[in-house]
Amino acid sequence: MNSKSTSEVRERLLDTAEDLIYRTGISATGMDLLVKTSGVARKSIYTHFGTKDDLVEAVLRRRDERWMDWFRTEVRRAESPEAQLLALFTVLRQWFGSDGFRGCAFVNTAGETGDPDDPVRQVAREHKEKLLGFVREICLDFGADYPDALARQLLILIEGAINAAHLLGDPSYADDAQAMARALIRR
Repeated sequence: MNSKSTSEVRERLLDTAEDLIYRTGISATGMDLLVKTSGVARKSIYTHFGTKDDLVEAVLRRRDERWMDWFRTEVRRAESPEAQLLALFTVLRQWFGSDGFRGCAFVNTAGETGDPDDPVRQVAREHKEKLLGFVREICLDFGADYPDALARQLLILIEGAINAAHLLGDPSYADDAQAMARALIRR
């Protein structure tokens, strides 16, 4: 197998596993389903990832990278730091209204593990730390008196909006969170 086809198989596995895990969860994404859905032999899965846990970790790391790149790019389109702080929620609302929105993949998968040292929980924690760091960057650009505190408060609003929109099926929770963010920014 040449490196191009090896890379294509790996990407197909990651794409398929990400879709299945996001839609149905880790536990419901068995190897038989992954083989059937991806069209890739079970042996190839183990060749590329070793274990299902390794595959899940790779899926989440790739999703983290892609989601954060997308989110940063969209939020940074706003012209000023204040507008970017509010755009956090405008961008989330767009995501909430998209086909297939099922909440935060990291919260969903972390909820399937009880061990705080589990690699899935580690990746989820790292994702939230990156998100917090990005929000903090904008708070610093904005010139907030207490950028760490404001970033943490905005992260709570972000997480609350994601979970409420997912569980209650209503994208407008992003609007409510944005109104609360506006009040925090102006105080």
